[in-house]
Amino acid sequence: MTTFLDELLAYVAFDDADREQLRALHPRLAPAFPAFAERFYAAVFASPGAAAVLTSPEQIERLRVTLIDWMSTGLLGPYDERFYEKRSRIGRRHVAIGLAPHYMLTAMNVVRNGYHDRICELYDAKEACVIARSVNKLLDVELAIMQHHYHLDSAEKLLARERRIQSDRLLAMQTLTAGLAHEVRNPLNAARLQLELLERRLRRSSEDPKLLDPTQLAQKEIERLTTLLNEFLVFARPPELHTQDCDVVHVVQHVVDLERVSADRRGAELALVAPAQLLAHVDSAKIHQLVLNLIRNAIEAVSAGGHVVVEVGSDTGHFHVAVQDDGPGIPDGVRQRIYEPFFSTKEGGTGLGMSIVHSLVSLHGGSIDLATSARGTRFDVHIPRRA
Repeated sequence: MTTFLDELLAYVAFDDADREQLRALHPRLAPAFPAFAERFYAAVFASPGAAAVLTSPEQIERLRVTLIDWMSTGLLGPYDERFYEKRSRIGRRHVAIGLAPHYMLTAMNVVRNGYHDRICELYDAKEACVIARSVNKLLDVELAIMQHHYHLDSAEKLLARERRIQSDRLLAMQTLTAGLAHEVRNPLNAARLQLELLERRLRRSSEDPKLLDPTQLAQKEIERLTTLLNEFLVFARPPELHTQDCDVVHVVQHVVDLERVSADRRGAELALVAPAQLLAHVDSAKIHQLVLNLIRNAIEAVSAGGHVVVEVGSDTGHFHVAVQDDGPGIPDGVRQRIYEPFFSTKEGGTGLGMSIVHSLVSLHGGSIDLATSARGTRFDVHIPRRA
């Protein structure tokens, strides 16, 4: 039996006496089930919003049979995993067909009133009150299960929709960025070649080193622009995965060693918590890139005396890399746009670091979770061990 169902039954104080009363009620109430079903669907058709989801007589007949079975199994029990699963499917089905949750409340009221009317006909007032109380407990538990799964499936549906919108937006930005980067790269390469040619001519015609200063400055700026263009292209066209067996801990350790200099320069502590080895079949270069971006962001988020902790672990079929900092956290307005291309709160930032992380995680079929508060921020990446 599920823990959630146990909790519900305990909350309404549903006990063995209730079970016995409902089982005894079943044979007396069962002949009225078809009438209850007719009353139920009369109420459905009286509401345009509810009736709109019923598409055919065959569907209505199937639902009528299901409703009668639901009433029967509700009274008879047992109140176990199978009972719970059948009730949860009703909530999920409401989401699938687009039926608003308030129809569950009103529909349950139709059934409840039908039960109560019949009970009042069959029993004296005192006994009817006791039996009606057991019925109310049962129907409240049923309704709680259906609503619980309605909201769970609605949340999952909304999250899937948001992910599709984000993916579509990223695809559009990637297409635009790829074209722009290629258009800029050609004249940039030409400028680099001309500068190299000019530099050679200046060296031959003069021994004054100061004449080379402007060309060297221009070369450095071109190198900086080239680095930015390469970052744009990584975002715009994530290359295909080249998977191989590798030790994820070794990859992460290498990134941590590289970035420890930056952490020391900032006066922050960078630590790694990981097992001795964790093997996975992934693209090690891309894992390196996404971990590098996460660690750099974390180091930039902390002040002197701050801490950044990188954790590596695994569960069934997946490994995870978490990067935790104790910086000031990410404001709500920024958090909503964290993976948005070209959005940056850093002066001179490209706003592509987290977009690239999101792209590389998705490329591996993984997921990334964010938790942030005034005490710090944690990014948790989960990736299948066989991408």
